[in-house]
Amino acid sequence: MRILFIGDIFGKPGRDLVRRGVGPLVEHHQIDLVIANAENAASGSGITRELGDQILGYGVDVMTSGNHIWSKREALDYIGAETRLLRPANFPAGAPGNGSYLARSADGRTAGVINIMGRVFMQPVDDPFAVVRREIDALQSRAKVIVVDFHAEATSEKAAMGWYLDGKVTAVIGTHTHVQTADERILPKGTAYLTDVGMTGPHDSIIGVDVEPALNRFLTGMPSRFEPATENPRLNAVVIEADEKTGRAVDIERLSYSLDELEQLTNAGPVRSSV
Repeated sequence: MRILFIGDIFGKPGRDLVRRGVGPLVEHHQIDLVIANAENAASGSGITRELGDQILGYGVDVMTSGNHIWSKREALDYIGAETRLLRPANFPAGAPGNGSYLARSADGRTAGVINIMGRVFMQPVDDPFAVVRREIDALQSRAKVIVVDFHAEATSEKAAMGWYLDGKVTAVIGTHTHVQTADERILPKGTAYLTDVGMTGPHDSIIGVDVEPALNRFLTGMPSRFEPATENPRLNAVVIEADEKTGRAVDIERLSYSLDELEQLTNAGPVRSSV
């Protein structure tokens, strides 16, 4: 099974990249299942029913999120109605929605997706290490392939989660920082790991927002109104290839595409699968 995980979709530039890119990426990389972090899809913070439905319509199978999931009030109702939109499983009891989902590929194969959030430099939530094991236990009888979106700030916490889950899940993919890291690897017991998959959105920015107001806050300490930037849109993602019999990852590949490069994929033909 080949899984495409798209990094944090940021505002309209990110949504346009997904709209134009998912089809060519699925064909070129022979993708069976598409996961995308969509917590910043609405003007750079939050998600709405309309935008979530659009993203699913573009070919995304499961949407994960993080600390900004509640930034738009309508998400409170939307997440209860749309099971393909996840929130971190370790939010305190009473939070609407679910933190895991059993996805199916077009040909009926299953894969578990778990969304979890870190606690270092983040808002208080339940223990991610304990909660993720509970979610794995609930899924593993129904799916060998399990992908974890660990939405966290600290690299050390993400690395700790990768090692903690090595051999227990197919992949641990970090989100939240909007900066793609270059440390993709398969850990010794077969779990694919990447500290952060990056951002799908405007890269001539400060992690997605216009440079000037963000820079002004650093220079003056005064509040500034942040707006999504627009320049240099790039789609950051990762492809994980999994052995469906064992659930182990056999390959992980980082991706970073401009709009022009996504359009060129249409004529490039599919890559050859290693399994």
